[in-house]
Amino acid sequence: PKTGTMCPVQYPDYQPALASPPLSDDELAAFDELLTRLPADEAMNIEALDGYLTGLLLAPTPVAQLRGAAWLPAVWGGDVGAGEAPFASGKQRKRAIVLTLRHLHAIDQALQQAPERWEPVFSIAELDERELADAEDWCVGFLQAVAMDPDGWGALFEHAQFGALLLPIALLGGDDSTLNAADLERLADPAQRDELSRAIPDAVLALA
Repeated sequence: PKTGTMCPVQYPDYQPALASPPLSDDELAAFDELLTRLPADEAMNIEALDGYLTGLLLAPTPVAQLRGAAWLPAVWGGDVGAGEAPFASGKQRKRAIVLTLRHLHAIDQALQQAPERWEPVFSIAELDERELADAEDWCVGFLQAVAMDPDGWGALFEHAQFGALLLPIALLGGDDSTLNAADLERLADPAQRDELSRAIPDAVLALA
């Protein structure tokens, strides 16, 4: 039999003009389960994915100008080894790609056409009959997108107006070891985490 090298995976690029239905709640839940069950430590959950895709759309170099191979594999923690890893099959990989592109398109359309109806995917917990938002995973995903263009994003984080708006994302999703005692105390309080989380939509809409 003939032998040869394995062909690399061919990833589609994001094409905003292509019609694509948004994911239903059931599809979002199923996609979250697929991602969290992958044997990859760096695979995103649906909250981190939502933040990551939002960051890619808001980036100084928008995702539509990037090749799919430059950003898609990060969703499942990167391609590892040979074959379809970390996926169980090529069919499962293709489904993850399609769902990712559909969710990206839905966020893109919402921010452009109906920003008042756009909602990020955050964790919500109940405490003393109050609903508290926690956007840590979303912010971790967003900062993964930021890391792909540190120079472009750096100017925004240092900007007087945008830097202040982006601060909650940096606090919730950044490295705790770089924070001072006051910020660490702030993050330890669920009510203050909720306040930081609820400030994030204003930052996103200001950048959109």
